[in-house]
Amino acid sequence: MAALHFQVHLSHHPSSLLRNRPRFNYQPLRIANNSTRSLNTETPKDHVPAPGTSLPSDPPPPPPADWEDNPNYNIEKFSQLPHTDFGVNQHILIDTEFKESLRQVLWNFRAPIRYAFAYGSGVFPQSKPSVTPSSATSIHSKPPPAVVRAQGGNPKMIDFVFGVSYTQHWHSLNLHQHRHHYSALGSLGSGAVSAVQDNWGAGVYFNPYVTVNGTLIKYGVVNLDTLCTDLSEWSTLYIAGRLQKPVKILRDDPRVRLANQVNLISALRTALLLLPPSFTEAELYATITNISYMGDPRMAFPTEDKSKVANIVGNNLPHFRRLYLPLIDNLPNVDFDDAKCSNPDWASDPSANVRLTQDMSPTKRGNMVRRLPKAFRSKLYFQYQKKYQIPQLEFNKMLEASSDETSTKINRREGGGFEQRIASEPPENLRGEVSGVIKSTIGWPSTSQSIKGLLTSGLGRSWRYMGEKIGKYQAGKLNAAASEKRE
Repeated sequence: MAALHFQVHLSHHPSSLLRNRPRFNYQPLRIANNSTRSLNTETPKDHVPAPGTSLPSDPPPPPPADWEDNPNYNIEKFSQLPHTDFGVNQHILIDTEFKESLRQVLWNFRAPIRYAFAYGSGVFPQSKPSVTPSSATSIHSKPPPAVVRAQGGNPKMIDFVFGVSYTQHWHSLNLHQHRHHYSALGSLGSGAVSAVQDNWGAGVYFNPYVTVNGTLIKYGVVNLDTLCTDLSEWSTLYIAGRLQKPVKILRDDPRVRLANQVNLISALRTALLLLPPSFTEAELYATITNISYMGDPRMAFPTEDKSKVANIVGNNLPHFRRLYLPLIDNLPNVDFDDAKCSNPDWASDPSANVRLTQDMSPTKRGNMVRRLPKAFRSKLYFQYQKKYQIPQLEFNKMLEASSDETSTKINRREGGGFEQRIASEPPENLRGEVSGVIKSTIGWPSTSQSIKGLLTSGLGRSWRYMGEKIGKYQAGKLNAAASEKRE
């Protein structure tokens, strides 16, 4: 796989309150073959520089101050985003030929796919490549050479999610073209398939163990409205949790990009509420990654490697850095506090694990509580209503005062007395309440989605999937035991 290197431009923040705070302005990335590709090459055509040119080195203009307070989720064009480079951090760069192999998968579907990403260990390895190919090389029937190189000696099924506009219409077209992708449920027609997708679980329909272009894949189908609601409000955290980790976006959509930027900054704020005053970069990304696994029933059974979070972060730290550095830089209550940051090229070092500090004042943390996603925030408020024994009438007035909008105006989302009281809780108490809300948000949708898999995948493929998960769990236990012996 071609090596990728960050070029990050650093300068000091002008504010004395944020002393020595680095500013991160992404420059064109240098690929190992000496070609230069701008970070914008993966966005729609109206954002791509002309051939032979790159984006200017000047920092992009800051987004409007109220973009997060009043996001317009009805946009239809990338030009309607808050600024030209908005959300470019979401586009993780991988080997060009591997990326094209993943994109070729999409062209095998005649049903229209508006948004698509590939994710998981088949795209972003969670362990070092094997020196020799494993016995599982037959998992792909005849994969493109780029897939073989990217996965090294550890071939894995590649996971995709497709965002579509009209669920039943999409499945109608796909059933006509790819009936063999579906279980027996497909024989009942697109109406039954779309009803199961939209009304059960987290609103996603998975077809696993499908071979496309000689590559074994699993793809999930989700309605764009369901996707954007989960990203912006955290209604289930099912897809939002996946997009909080590095993924490879293969087909972009302006509305999803806007909602996902809200999702990423919400994940960052939530992690800060769970972390102590000082922490490392790896601890921050591990906390973000763990959000989507809290409450997931698979983590309670021997079907997931217990070191999964550490493996994801440890092997993909540069990708996490690309996702979150611009967002860290724009938050006023968190700062880098490490001598390594004095080196202008520290962000290019994949081995760097710098330390950060955050402002623990009730005002700043109260503002973070107020800016949590709508559905998630409401659950947290109800937790504290019970804890503080606030009368319902008084609580309703508080909710009305803290609503995002009224019939006449959009409210600026700043923490008031209730949010500051929550933020003043002892850190361990606040962590417990926030963790509890995460678990309750994820628990039932994830459980029901797993049960739904028995119907949508069929018993044979479900049994195969469970067997592979148990195998990974056992391998993780063996690796952990071997690591303890070496220590």
